[in-house]
Amino acid sequence: MKRLFAPRESHPAETRTAIVPATVKKLKDLGLDVCVETGIGLRSDFDDEAYQTAGAEIIPNSAAGYATADIVIRVRKPQAAELDALRPGTLHISFLDPFNEPQLIADLAKRELASISMEMIPRSTLAQKMDALSSQANLAGYAAVIMATDRMRKILPMMMTPAGTISPARVFVIGVGVAGLQAIATAKRLGARVEAFDTRPVVEDQVKSLGAKFIKVDLGTTGQTDQGYAQALSPEQMEKQRQEMAKACARADIVITTAKLFGRKAPVILDEGVLAQMQNGSIVIDFAVESGGNVVGSKIGEEIVTPHGVRVIGPENLEGYFPKDASLMLASNFYNLIEHFWDREAQNFQFREEDEILQGCLITRGGEIVHTRFKDA
Repeated sequence: MKRLFAPRESHPAETRTAIVPATVKKLKDLGLDVCVETGIGLRSDFDDEAYQTAGAEIIPNSAAGYATADIVIRVRKPQAAELDALRPGTLHISFLDPFNEPQLIADLAKRELASISMEMIPRSTLAQKMDALSSQANLAGYAAVIMATDRMRKILPMMMTPAGTISPARVFVIGVGVAGLQAIATAKRLGARVEAFDTRPVVEDQVKSLGAKFIKVDLGTTGQTDQGYAQALSPEQMEKQRQEMAKACARADIVITTAKLFGRKAPVILDEGVLAQMQNGSIVIDFAVESGGNVVGSKIGEEIVTPHGVRVIGPENLEGYFPKDASLMLASNFYNLIEHFWDREAQNFQFREEDEILQGCLITRGGEIVHTRFKDA
């Protein structure tokens, strides 16, 4: 019987887990022997007893789990010492950040470990149920609005009282991907007046369908990648974008930036000049702070107050802000990936080389880097 192990996340900011009691049962139904490290779900409100009841074996430490595992699933990328504990041929599944971790990818290959990067799962209809980036971005978009609302010193909805009428807060969302759309929808549900901008004109109808106003900026030729991300802009396009966005930022109470470029440093789209035009007390949530930041001066895990009183927040692990639901969704993504490639008769994970999903996310196997985008890295 193949053995799957899930360790407790060691990163101090990580609140999520790759496995929950509900998916323990499903994995066991596939024929896997499941074990988890003690305390794996405590930060997302799942105790060891719930995992045991679901049929998982509780392991006292990660080393004991790695020593016997055939498959390892986790949220964050592994450290070098953890790779040393894995047996050659083990399948390791997690977020690997492969574009920025060439040494990690080389180490995985050197140790003859098979590895799947959850970031690299194609954004296709077939792969939707295992698309962890999208599931987590949905929650992050919601969390960004809730975080901003909690920090702000005024309410979002319009309110009519005997003392007078309170105008609705204004929210400006920059970047209309999965996270941006959820941020727009959440802010609208809470009663805010919402505007949004994206370099891709194709998303205008989606913005309007949510009841928000789309800010149009003529940037000339723009587009998106095959993964659905906005293409990088030229310096001239960036400057024109900044000028137009500054006007929307100046009238906003909350600005949420979600502009990430897959595999590259996030573009700086709010500079000192834009921040200087914003209202005292307004909130900026820099969704991309962990990949370089969209806002000048933003810092991971900190709140910075500008000389003009604008509060720039760089949330760390925004995807894990609501860890219970984030873990439920993420664990489902992991299970769906394994189930898709599981051969019930052979009781093994099948590396179907012709499968477009595996071609997109399998990074190393058999002592080699097999993904075409990283072979020569």
